[in-house]
Amino acid sequence: MTALKAQERANPLSGNLHVAEDCRAVSEVLARVGDKWTVLVVSTLGDGPKRFNELRRALGSISQRMLTLTLRGLERDGLVSRTVFPTIPPRVDYELTTLGRSLLEPVSELGLWARRNRVAIQTARMRFDSGAARANA
Repeated sequence: MTALKAQERANPLSGNLHVAEDCRAVSEVLARVGDKWTVLVVSTLGDGPKRFNELRRALGSISQRMLTLTLRGLERDGLVSRTVFPTIPPRVDYELTTLGRSLLEPVSELGLWARRNRVAIQTARMRFDSGAARANA
């Protein structure tokens, strides 16, 4: 393995990945997977297929419109599949695709990082905010 390949493995955001075209492509993907509701929907669907209202109840404060938009975006990006069953009333299930399942591990790691560092981030915010308040006084 070359030194550059080893460096990219250790830090995949280093090296020659700062080409503008690559940054735009990565930015589009990160905008989808880094969205608040996307992370929660993917995590919830990690337990298995769910119906719309099941998802909505599990997520709590999400509006019907926001859940619809999030699911459509995930379906468009190939992360979620939507299956309509011809029953009365119609039944629609949402589940992660293989690509969507591949997102579970990084989402889980990000959640773990956030939980580990929540207090440090809150402390930094308070320190910053108190300094900003003094600077404006």
